Amino acid sequence: MRLSKYAAIDIGSNAVRLLVNNVIERKNKPTVYTKSAIVRVPIRLGQDTFTHGSIGMPNQQRLIDAMHSFKLLMGIHSVSHYMACATSALREAKNGNQLIERIHKETEVSIELIDGKREAEIIAMTDLFDIVKPHKSYLFVDVGGGSTELTLIRQGKTIASKSFKIGTVRLLNKMVQESEQEKYKSWITTHTKSLSRISVVGSGGTINKVFKMTGRKIGKPLSFMLLSEQHEYLKKRSQKELMVDLELNPDRADVIVPAVQIYLTAMKFSGSNKIYVPKVGLADGMIKLLYKELH
Repeated sequence: MRLSKYAAIDIGSNAVRLLVNNVIERKNKPTVYTKSAIVRVPIRLGQDTFTHGSIGMPNQQRLIDAMHSFKLLMGIHSVSHYMACATSALREAKNGNQLIERIHKETEVSIELIDGKREAEIIAMTDLFDIVKPHKSYLFVDVGGGSTELTLIRQGKTIASKSFKIGTVRLLNKMVQESEQEKYKSWITTHTKSLSRISVVGSGGTINKVFKMTGRKIGKPLSFMLLSEQHEYLKKRSQKELMVDLELNPDRADVIVPAVQIYLTAMKFSGSNKIYVPKVGLADGMIKLLYKELH
């Protein structure tokens, strides 16, 4: 048996995360991945990009400070390999590439700007089939602050994927065009109409939180009705109630309602009555991809 540690840095539109995984290699057995540490910092880069077109100086410095901290944490954990990816907020910012260069110069952390297709491919590297059955059809929905990635999986294979500029931070700032919403619905309808009994698989911090709130056992799906009820319950709560009574972070409390709506729309237009929540995301896929590329 050989143990090593890999890390993934996910620079999203709503938050920035560091995931450290134990990677356990065993002779003649599958490699095992277990979480060693996870750190999430609420740097809302999308607030800058989607409203002003570029990342302002305060958030630039916060991101640089976070990368300094993450590098120190990776050293403390004896991480041997890492991968850092940035999604729509940095990708669409006018000064995104300039900021990435500055981060590398000041922290030596290398960041890859990825598009929606690449993001969907990385997420597909995760252990989705720990809870879903490979002979059935699934619509994988990953909701972020700046975009939503859709991946259609049939009989264990990805047959289509698409990224839409529909994210929680964009919705919060009323920056999502009606035409994009219609494209989202149309793509789902067109690509799922020939598939019977399709289920949705949800990824993202918000759906994980909602799943936990329902008290459902891991591996069990949420029904469309139950998720709709949760949506209505959350809509009636003030920001203060969401933070105090439900113990949500401020940057989660203000996006939870629009996030749930994105999942409900996917379920409605795909004709799905179930959504599975495997608690995997971009960072998990990055570690799997990193390991695959190194072996």
